[in-house]
Amino acid sequence: MRALPPDGAVLERPPARVQYWFSESLEPEFSAVNVRGPDGTIIASGGVSPDNDSLMSARLPSGLPQGTYIVELRLAFASDGHVLTESQVFSVGAAADGIAGIRANSAALPLEVLWRTLLLSSLLLLFGVYTLYALVLLPAWGSPDHPAGLLPPRVMRRLNTVVLWAFVLAFAGSLLALLQQTMVFYGVDAAQAIASGFINTVRTSTRFGDVWNMRMLFLTLAAALHAASLYGRHSQPESVRAFWVANAWLFALILGTLSVASHAAGSPLWPWLAMTNDWLHLLAVGFWVGGLAAFVLVLPPALQPYTGETRRLALLAALRRLSRIATLCVAVVITTGIYASLNWLYSPADVTSTTYGTALLLKVLLVGLLVALGAAHHLALRPRRYQRFGALIARIGDFGLTLRLETASAALVLGAVGLLSATPIPKPAFLNTQVAAPAATVSAADFSVTQTLLPGGPGINTYETLLQRGGQPVESPSVRVQMVRPEADWRGTWHLAESAGDGLYVTTGDEIDAQGLWWTLVDVTQADGSVTRAAFAWSITQDAAVQQTRAPQLQHLLALAAVLAVLLWALYPALMRFLRWLDLRPELVLIAVLATGAVIFFAVIGYNAIRDNQLAAAARLNPPPSIVNTVLPDAQSLARGAALYQQACLGWPQNDDLRFLRRDLPAMRDQAVFAAVRDGWRALPACAAPLSAQQRWDIVNYLRTFERER
Repeated sequence: MRALPPDGAVLERPPARVQYWFSESLEPEFSAVNVRGPDGTIIASGGVSPDNDSLMSARLPSGLPQGTYIVELRLAFASDGHVLTESQVFSVGAAADGIAGIRANSAALPLEVLWRTLLLSSLLLLFGVYTLYALVLLPAWGSPDHPAGLLPPRVMRRLNTVVLWAFVLAFAGSLLALLQQTMVFYGVDAAQAIASGFINTVRTSTRFGDVWNMRMLFLTLAAALHAASLYGRHSQPESVRAFWVANAWLFALILGTLSVASHAAGSPLWPWLAMTNDWLHLLAVGFWVGGLAAFVLVLPPALQPYTGETRRLALLAALRRLSRIATLCVAVVITTGIYASLNWLYSPADVTSTTYGTALLLKVLLVGLLVALGAAHHLALRPRRYQRFGALIARIGDFGLTLRLETASAALVLGAVGLLSATPIPKPAFLNTQVAAPAATVSAADFSVTQTLLPGGPGINTYETLLQRGGQPVESPSVRVQMVRPEADWRGTWHLAESAGDGLYVTTGDEIDAQGLWWTLVDVTQADGSVTRAAFAWSITQDAAVQQTRAPQLQHLLALAAVLAVLLWALYPALMRFLRWLDLRPELVLIAVLATGAVIFFAVIGYNAIRDNQLAAAARLNPPPSIVNTVLPDAQSLARGAALYQQACLGWPQNDDLRFLRRDLPAMRDQAVFAAVRDGWRALPACAAPLSAQQRWDIVNYLRTFERER
């Protein structure tokens, strides 16, 4: 999402390091960056920053010759486990002809498509079986004459067979998922992944492994509950229903583990909402597709004893209830699918110009076929209402052929879903803008100081200081860095920069929290113990910040509103039953409305009061200064201030209160120190007039150096 130097950049002088920011977190152990020199050899390697798991960097050696350099990136994303490789180039001096970066391959891996399809299909089928049992089969065919599950034994036997094979496929798909992820992370074949123990490392030290462990725990628990239902079906037949209903809820959680490790987890727009939306999408697909498949599989034994009108009525009793719930699920699937697609597609052209868009288009076409078949069943179940479609209804007949066709279409949809979830998302369009990091060089004593802010916008930044003398690195006993915002009369704490070798000193801070004028003060301690000051002035803009999130657009809000509307429609019967259960006498309703209004009123009042108190406290602690330091505290200003201090501030060096001033300097704002110079402080007299404002600021800047002596 951000590259420094940008891909294809031609630089006048070599950079000190390469850095790359991403919109998602990376797996540190499996992500790497290598830099190749003009001759093709690797000159530097790096990885994920220990302070920021969405940043990769590599330190470059000093004195790089002119030429074109290739940066190889291996990216293992923590959210969905995808591993991508790509390369970028930059040149020092003139760019070489015919050398360009290689974009990451956005095609899905066949083995990943296989395990995602296998795992997703089995989990959806299991969720569909249990919810079909609770919401359709029990109300339609349940009878106390069959204590073990309340359904005829032949129906329960078929359901148990479907559950058994679905569990086998779910465990097999999970094991295949861990194996394939290990192969991708380590770049090894299946035999090496198993024999070397790499597979256990992935299971225990990655986000993919954490989610996998939780899913396997839930799956094992669900299998145990189902085994308990089989074990107790004779001795405690009434417990069978409880175990099956419990598994319906448990598999709702298991489907949630797919959302946690999906594309939605890396969404730049409200990731938690994106994961919730993806979970609702899976729940709706689970009942619609998984429940439909389970229904088709259980129909033959369920209807086997019946013939003629009795058979038809038994089928319609279950099919009408299934159709009613499936209609709601289709609406949820469509609206949540639209919202999810808007997170990754930024223009209509993305549908055909990206691999992800093509996979999504295939899924939409297959879902359209599935919806059409479902609509045909909806018409056939209501022949009186839709008499004008009599010819179509007559062709549907007893639903056997069309239900099997709908199930086959559902299987194709699941394959498309597996392909889509295995396809890396396209690069967000709003991340394509590259802004150069602020950098400047000043002379200090007999060496040069180059300061770079990375990335250089509001937020967490890396402060890089490069010391050179005649183009060669200079080592220093210590380099300290301080950020100052003069317009607010605010100073950050001093950072002791860490030496990265070759004259480069690095530290990180979050002081830059707003746009505007900022100063960087750099104190370099030399071998003889003297301290040399370098100072830099920056105009910070939002353009240089790393944009890891995006603001919602109108289409996102409309899609979200559609999701909420469909959910309200789906929950309307339950809400109405709840309202009927309530005691709605006028006096009680009035009390409830007044109490709710009072709670909202006092909550708003309390929130505003807390916010106002926080703003007032911030204003008291750091009010806008009445006078602003306009003189950059560089070496020249400090030299002028030292001379003026000796000439104009007579009596200060011998005054005991100077010791207390030095003690209080870190807590004093510049305007307070300015007032001390102008008006005096305690027993310290005012520095002799006449002094201009700039001269007084020079003295203030010099007095700040007393903090070094504490």
